[in-house]
Amino acid sequence: MKTIIYIFSLMFSFCLFFNYSHSYSQNSHINTEGLYNAEFIDNIFIGHFEDLENKNDNEFQIMFFDGYLKTYGEQCDAYLPKDKVKIMKQVCKTERVTTDYLGTETSRYCIEWKWEWTGLYARKDLYEAKMNLQNKFSDDALRSTLEKMTNPNAVGNSVDLMHKAKALNYDMSQILKLNPCDSKSLRRFEENLIAFSENREGIRMKEDSKYKKVKDLGGPTEKQNLTQLLNDLIYDQAKTWAVNKYVNNSISNISITSKDNKGRPSVITAYYNYSSFFGKSQGWARIVFDNGLPKCIYFHDYPNNCKTPKANIVNNYALNKYKI
Repeated sequence: MKTIIYIFSLMFSFCLFFNYSHSYSQNSHINTEGLYNAEFIDNIFIGHFEDLENKNDNEFQIMFFDGYLKTYGEQCDAYLPKDKVKIMKQVCKTERVTTDYLGTETSRYCIEWKWEWTGLYARKDLYEAKMNLQNKFSDDALRSTLEKMTNPNAVGNSVDLMHKAKALNYDMSQILKLNPCDSKSLRRFEENLIAFSENREGIRMKEDSKYKKVKDLGGPTEKQNLTQLLNDLIYDQAKTWAVNKYVNNSISNISITSKDNKGRPSVITAYYNYSSFFGKSQGWARIVFDNGLPKCIYFHDYPNNCKTPKANIVNNYALNKYKI
């Protein structure tokens, strides 16, 4: 009898331990594998707002917040609380159209806006935080957009914004596949997203983001397969391109133009092939490294716009997975 009681006691203890461990792991990790904005999401989740590289990018913050709310409202409506609120959008109510003396339309723009329901709902506190953020940054965001559109690199900036939007759309399409609608990790992420938007401290974990750890570790010093690395970086970036199509495995003429004090690449240039409306062409890319890791990708058509490499590729490189 004592043996049976002892066995049941062990089983009960194991069940408690399993449930606790499962609950803890669910609450201490958010899956960001393969996302373009993985580092941003991870740092929001762990409450390390000081490590956010785009914490001053108001335009991006509003785009991210808006995208997340709409994605959750579309895919996880059944998990929203009873006091959920409607997600609204602004649409044009009245347009002003100008014509020339022949009656041909020369311009059309909105002079009056109205609010319209998107058909989606959101958590009340999340939606209020997003609207407060939008109202807070509306003037700054408009000013920032105007500056980008009127400087000498206006075309590059507009294309860059389009690439960011495509990357965000991809992340939003994946994040709820990686993390269940009712996961505790998403609840913590949402609480910290609100805290970040209100410029206050969130729920903070002691441990740094895995992406920061990799950056602190730095890049490898052993010889690496740079052809494969560059192919992976450009192939991934090409998913956000609007017109051109990258020809996979077309990397050629790799040149390490500078190295750091540990002998690791600081700048690499290479050529690649792509197709467009005009047929097949060749372009070049310049990859700038920081602490031995890819930090910025610059392409020949917009050489002043830094494209951030996807975090999981950088992690793999740091972990010597491109070693020859």
